[in-house]
Amino acid sequence: MNSVLADVLIYLGSALMVSNIYRYNRFSGYIRQSGSWQRQEKALHIPVVLLVLFLAGYLTVALFGKPDMVVAGIFLGGSIFVAIVIWMMQAIAEQIREHEHLEAELEAERKAGRAKTVFLSNMSHDIRTPINAVLGYTALAKREGLTEKERGDYIEKIENSGKEIIAIIDDVLEMSRIDSGNIRLNPEPVELTCLFDHVSELFAVQMQGKKITFERSREGVERRQVLCDRNRLSRILMNFISNAYKYTPEGGSVFFGMKEESASEDEVSYVFTVRDNGIGMSEEFVRNLFTPFERERTSTVSRVQGTGLGMSIAKNLADLMGGTIGVKTKKGEGSEFTLSISFPACKEQDGTFAGCGKKTISTVPGGLRVLLVEDNPVNTEIASEILLQAGFEVDTAQNGKIAVEKVEEGEKYDVILMDIQMPVMDGYEAAGKIRALPDPEKAGTPIVAMTANAFREDIMNAKAAGMNGHISKPIDIAKMMETLSLAVSAGSAGSVYE
Repeated sequence: MNSVLADVLIYLGSALMVSNIYRYNRFSGYIRQSGSWQRQEKALHIPVVLLVLFLAGYLTVALFGKPDMVVAGIFLGGSIFVAIVIWMMQAIAEQIREHEHLEAELEAERKAGRAKTVFLSNMSHDIRTPINAVLGYTALAKREGLTEKERGDYIEKIENSGKEIIAIIDDVLEMSRIDSGNIRLNPEPVELTCLFDHVSELFAVQMQGKKITFERSREGVERRQVLCDRNRLSRILMNFISNAYKYTPEGGSVFFGMKEESASEDEVSYVFTVRDNGIGMSEEFVRNLFTPFERERTSTVSRVQGTGLGMSIAKNLADLMGGTIGVKTKKGEGSEFTLSISFPACKEQDGTFAGCGKKTISTVPGGLRVLLVEDNPVNTEIASEILLQAGFEVDTAQNGKIAVEKVEEGEKYDVILMDIQMPVMDGYEAAGKIRALPDPEKAGTPIVAMTANAFREDIMNAKAAGMNGHISKPIDIAKMMETLSLAVSAGSAGSVYE
């Protein structure tokens, strides 16, 4: 009887040892995945060898020996002991991994906190600087005894500072949208050489004012018409040139080039290059060049206004468009930025390409009736004064519901300027209700969105709601008059979206 029981215990211990070997192999694999164990790689194999030898001992005794109860008990106890040790090792390893996970989460929170602190510090500095200029020059412009030239100079500086504030806000919002994954490309037929010329022209006067030689080259570009997101591509290129302008001293030189790398029936590849002989960057800074809010701390750079978001935005947009950004730079000698990117080729040469040519803008006819739909009294006053000075007759409505009632019950308006975010009824809903009016003449009144919702998606939403154009706040008077002229001349079926 004891002999049979001893055999049972031996076989039970053997089965348990097989389980131990399997569990240890899984445990060692888990350990290797959890960290770097190159030095301990050989040591991790030793226990499994010993366990296999232990199992061989079991089987030898079971098959060829005559174990008694003492031997069987020792063997079974050894198997149980090994099983408990492996179980404890697994539990400890799991606790360590959980602890490391918590440490990683805490470190991520600490980094987020530091990033938030840096963000607030940068925003405080970069927004306060132009605001200080706005308030300072406003106080100076109020002084008595100024000449018209002096007052005009102060007003121009106030305007430029206001544009700096808008640029900072746009950068922060764009970065936020990129981080949240809420940014989408809007490809359209684009004439790239015209886009290149347009971007060049935007900086030509600035370069001339700083006495910087601005060279441009787009020779050898044969395939010009592609599908791309014109605004995002322009944003990348303008960021390159803007940095070259900022960090190149007076009397320096900047080169802007466009080159066709390769072309097939379906796709065309280009390289855009911006090169300057400015202050350049250190190798240490280049490693963090695309990190948000990073700017090299030098006496020269510190005097240049900027959030440090531009290159991060450019890099993210380039990635989104499938392009790559290259950087060559040397401290004190200048920098070169390249964008290598491919676009689908346009196959229908129908001439409807964005960014090419200039629209013929007629003067807005005087005496036209405008319905200004705006809930903010300050915005209403500013827009009304601009329109009155331009010769429009202006009627106002404080929300979309009132606007719909005025259009339905009153005389026909020549054009409607529609805010979007309003109480009672927003601009999108109001536009939809106007388009659904039974009177086709009133239903077809040109509607132009005039709103602080200025992203590309907002413009497309306005278009989808049946509006004929979009004007972003703060109001650019020249752009406003251009859009109104196009909307009025195009009529109800026209669209002035670029």
